[in-house]
Amino acid sequence: MKYGECAFDIIYLVFAVVIGICILRKRRDIIGRLMGCAVLILGFGDAFHLVPRVMNYFIAADFTPWLGVGKLITSITMTIFYLLMYFLWLKVYGKSENKGLSITIYILVAIRIILCLLPQNGWLTGGGDYIWGIIRNIPFVILGGIIVYLYFTTRNENRTFRFVWLLVTLSFLFYIPVAVAASFVSLLGMLMLPKTVCYMVLIWVFLRYADKSNEIK
Repeated sequence: MKYGECAFDIIYLVFAVVIGICILRKRRDIIGRLMGCAVLILGFGDAFHLVPRVMNYFIAADFTPWLGVGKLITSITMTIFYLLMYFLWLKVYGKSENKGLSITIYILVAIRIILCLLPQNGWLTGGGDYIWGIIRNIPFVILGGIIVYLYFTTRNENRTFRFVWLLVTLSFLFYIPVAVAASFVSLLGMLMLPKTVCYMVLIWVFLRYADKSNEIK
């Protein structure tokens, strides 16, 4: 089992970094930069957690602090990823920025990052407070819900991006049970695999769009 998980993690990280670089090379406008940076932030952010996880399987050492720091970094980079997804939505669909919506998103991002940085998380010891783990995910889930709503309402305006809302929805549906109950039911951690697959498909969507001109009609 560990070999399969390790292979999957490595494939995902290489996939994300390579595709992110390809997108930046293929499309040099603001949309290309947003997609490429979002993918690289996703890949490099997850690397801080997945690399120690892989090493933990094969090296007899205490990786608890490294895994904790990796989870902290991943939590922050995932939040930034969805902030970039908002900017990408504005550019891809040619929407005018709504100040109220933008402020709401900035506030959610700030709250999420601040909550992740507080000591109650116990990142270095692996013994963070359970309730606090739920609290820090509340603004993240709300942020994800807003992104889903935005991409859903414009799904028919761009053929390549028409299922982005579904991929983001599925990723959160796989993630929430892990965040809420994986500490009690360890098997729920397996849901992170299909969650990652959703992100890999999303990355592939970005790559496809990088090869195309503006599709909005």
